[in-house]
Amino acid sequence: MTVEPAPGLVQPDPAGAPTGARPPVVELVDVVKTYASEPAVHALRGVSLAVAEGELVAILGPSGSGKTTLLHVMGTLDRPSTGAVRITGLDVARLSDRELAALRATRIGFVFQQFFLAEHASVLENVADGLLYAGVAVRERRDRAAEALQAVGLSHRAGFRPTHLSGGERQRVAIARALVGQPQLVLADEPTGNLDRATGLAILELLETLHGEGATIVVITHEGAIADRLPRQIEMVDGQIVADIRRHAAGRR
Repeated sequence: MTVEPAPGLVQPDPAGAPTGARPPVVELVDVVKTYASEPAVHALRGVSLAVAEGELVAILGPSGSGKTTLLHVMGTLDRPSTGAVRITGLDVARLSDRELAALRATRIGFVFQQFFLAEHASVLENVADGLLYAGVAVRERRDRAAEALQAVGLSHRAGFRPTHLSGGERQRVAIARALVGQPQLVLADEPTGNLDRATGLAILELLETLHGEGATIVVITHEGAIADRLPRQIEMVDGQIVADIRRHAAGRR
């Protein structure tokens, strides 16, 4: 997916990138995240990680392993205590809050377990709202929302409200909203967690299809069966990466 440079964001110098290598969409170097409390919570302990353009990655771990904190840091929703975070080559630490908001609006799409859909708005309006902070005109927002709904197989539900949709359909709307801005990185936090097994499998297959079309996707999960399907599996325990397994292709079960 290609994204136009966001207003106010300075483009990184691509010099020095390895010839023929896919550039990292997100890169973390020795990231530490500590929450001040009694006692202090060490959520991330020196995490280094790079996700290249076009990858489909599972981040796996039990509750409290740091995987959700890692997603928040990768998505610039939270800043690290120490260490470096780069999104499409941009050093997050050098960006103002306004510039970070611009980066999230144009380069990162989020899919959450709870959907976070506006119940009073139509499906089309919910998806179009994903472009509210990207400086896109109203008509273009609606046109792009319609395209995103078509991509997830929900064109026929565009005029419905979320209360009239099944759980699987709601998650598809959330995925369409994440994709409408044509982000370079999609972060999905437990996207099948509130769904039954069959519906969750359908959502996972949709993410695999979108990856096959070029999307870079990171899926946070605590379910080994989901992680085992994806080409790359990163396992976290106690705020650290303990395994990083790459496969040639996603498994089918």
